[in-house]
Amino acid sequence: MDLSILLEYSWVLLLLIALEGLLAADNALVLAIMVKHLPEERRKKALFYGLAGAFVFRFLSLFVISFLVNVWQIQAIGALYLMFIAINHIFRKKVANKGKNEEKLEKKQSGFWGTVLKVELADIAFAIDSILAAVALAVTLPNTNLPQIGGLDGGKFLVIFAGGIIGLIIMRFAANFFVKLLHTKPGLEIAAFIIVGWVGIKLSVYTLSHPQLAILPEGFAKSPQWKITFYAVLILIALGGWFLSKEKQEDLPEEKSNEND
Repeated sequence: MDLSILLEYSWVLLLLIALEGLLAADNALVLAIMVKHLPEERRKKALFYGLAGAFVFRFLSLFVISFLVNVWQIQAIGALYLMFIAINHIFRKKVANKGKNEEKLEKKQSGFWGTVLKVELADIAFAIDSILAAVALAVTLPNTNLPQIGGLDGGKFLVIFAGGIIGLIIMRFAANFFVKLLHTKPGLEIAAFIIVGWVGIKLSVYTLSHPQLAILPEGFAKSPQWKITFYAVLILIALGGWFLSKEKQEDLPEEKSNEND
């Protein structure tokens, strides 16, 4: 593989790791709230089943989307979905009362299997978010000489696959680190979802460049000018989330922190 292509793939993979880490921390907090009413032993089992479900759903999402990724209608739906979850999350964080949202989750307490079902449904949403974001980042990468998998170039498939696996590993083993990072730098959570929305715009540009639409020139989504613009804005969003965050020194609530172990 050409060195420039290898460097571009490595850069996208690093971006995926960072984005997956921040999203996984947010997802882990949601799951922790869902299972916190269960006894400790059952709580661990529910989270284990949730992790197994996340593994299955991410694989299914990846294989399904690998066959549909070149359909412009699917690209358009994916772009709109990414922009929707970004706007929806930021609205809930900045406008809606967070405490009321968490209290609402806690009041909807179920038995063990009811809780497992809710965790699995949440995992489906998390899997779709994760895979769509990964696809949007990887789809404009240059093709490699690896064989195609579904409708995707083998190299792009492997990057998306690696991003999904890394997200699961972070959710299981490194969520505490990212939860603490989000606690001390809360602006990173908003920045992460702004990036998700920006990735949705990237996918929409790719959609508008589709030969069947041709609203934008076909090569525009893969042009150096657009790639430089996209990554420059992405880095500015991340730096803004980091430097504009107000430091929080108080300890994390012990219960939430322990739930993600």
